[in-house]
Amino acid sequence: MGLFLLDYGAGNVRSLANSLTKLGYEFEWIASVQDFDKATRIIFPGVGAFHSAMQHLESKGFLEPLRRYIAAGKPYFGICIGMQVLFASSTEHPASPGLGVIDLTIEKFDSSEKSVPHIGWNAAQFIEPDERARAPDVVDANSSYYFVHSFRAKYDEKLPDSDWVYTTTQYGQEVFVSSVRKGNVFGTQFHPEKSGFAGLKLLKSWLESDHTAVSLFSPSKRLPRPPQSTHGLTKRVIACLDVRANDQGDLVVTKGDQYDVRERTVQDNVAGSVRNLGKPVSLAERYFTEGADEICLLNITSFRQSPLQDQPMLAVVRAAAETVFVPLTIGGGIKDSVDPDGTKRSALEVAGAYFRAGADKVSIGSEAVIAVEALRRGEETSNCAITTIARVYGSQAVVVSIDPRRSYVDPATYDGPYKAELIHGKTDGPESGKAWWYQCTVSGGRETRPLSAVELARGVEELGAGEILLNSIDRDGTGKGFDLDLIRLIRNAVHIPLVASSGAGAAAHFVEVFEHTNVEAALAAGIFHRHEVEIASVKKSLEDARLNVRIA
Repeated sequence: MGLFLLDYGAGNVRSLANSLTKLGYEFEWIASVQDFDKATRIIFPGVGAFHSAMQHLESKGFLEPLRRYIAAGKPYFGICIGMQVLFASSTEHPASPGLGVIDLTIEKFDSSEKSVPHIGWNAAQFIEPDERARAPDVVDANSSYYFVHSFRAKYDEKLPDSDWVYTTTQYGQEVFVSSVRKGNVFGTQFHPEKSGFAGLKLLKSWLESDHTAVSLFSPSKRLPRPPQSTHGLTKRVIACLDVRANDQGDLVVTKGDQYDVRERTVQDNVAGSVRNLGKPVSLAERYFTEGADEICLLNITSFRQSPLQDQPMLAVVRAAAETVFVPLTIGGGIKDSVDPDGTKRSALEVAGAYFRAGADKVSIGSEAVIAVEALRRGEETSNCAITTIARVYGSQAVVVSIDPRRSYVDPATYDGPYKAELIHGKTDGPESGKAWWYQCTVSGGRETRPLSAVELARGVEELGAGEILLNSIDRDGTGKGFDLDLIRLIRNAVHIPLVASSGAGAAAHFVEVFEHTNVEAALAAGIFHRHEVEIASVKKSLEDARLNVRIA
């Protein structure tokens, strides 16, 4: 077939390779200029910054060969950045022009009425009612696809090159181009390799299409697409796997109660062995099959000193990425470190290793607290883990995990710096008469810091994080439901997506957190591992509550 993948050096291209292998296709990587002549089909996947992609193409000598390949009428499929580089320019970096195949501009989403980046599963609607009849079907308008981006091409049917638009998607009140298709060129803003079985189907359809049969759409038939009252973004249900070595040295999935992962005897409350709830790869595959929208693997004790020496965890990520076709977030040890032989490793290098192994996002914990404390002191933070990773791979690739606990104060006398953030217990509840603020912790909750959760959330957004994973030490493992007061406090403080975590004990708790906060996603661990609550039952409860949800 002559199928080649173009890797420009940033982002997780392993997922696409795994998807093609899953579908039974052989492929090669473009390694030289001569490979463009050998290729009969090229797929260009990518995430990150527009100008970084263009600079990498130029530095490798691939820019002009790619132009010639597309101009020659050979099939091209661009994914995310691979689609955006087809455009003339991006406001992200106006001095760095795109390929100019499509004379439109990429611009940033408006964050005044929604979270940015746009992260999650959304629908793709054909721009013409008879689109499917006029060209071989590739996109399925009845499926949801996974998006993760801050910049988009706004749809305007009056612009000359709007005839490239194949589907549009709505996020908030913005309608943007979610795929383009014309002649030999196809591109999607979403990631089919991360879109489950719908994405695998799309890839297979494109690979089997007769690209010479695709008609050239007429710009005179472009239809207006005014925004609807609600968008199609679904609420995400995320399965989290806390991974650590047990006392025998094997990596297992465990779960803590208020961060304590060891079994305790009933009589004397003595710590026993590490709770073993299963093997990480098999559990990850199970959750993908059961319909989890994302999977999070957090290494909670291992590789804290030399993450790149932890080959078992890298192997877990590689193996999971071969069977899981939804986004994978990896956390633990994403920081500057030193190997036993004295070799210094930057957080960017560590993150890169996990992206190449198959991760889509990395989660940063204690290092984020240290960086925000430095930011408050007015120190230089441009080389912190959050900023350096976001600069290369994009903000959407950086998740910050916040681990706060309640710090109780006397509501009658407290006049400290967090007075405006105080939460007061309900008068008819067990916390009546009490007040507290949420204090940040590091080292797995073992050490508190003089920093509030609100300060940390605002600080990491400023540093370039694209998403926050909000835990609650007080609620962890209790099954009492999410801490809605904490979630609302942080949701109102930042403009980036928020994942609620800690405390879920029933499907109803997911309904509650989505109905009573504006959070984008909710996460659980132990209740899924122990089959106390099934992902399907959570999705059914959300659907019954008329919440938009992806049904796998």
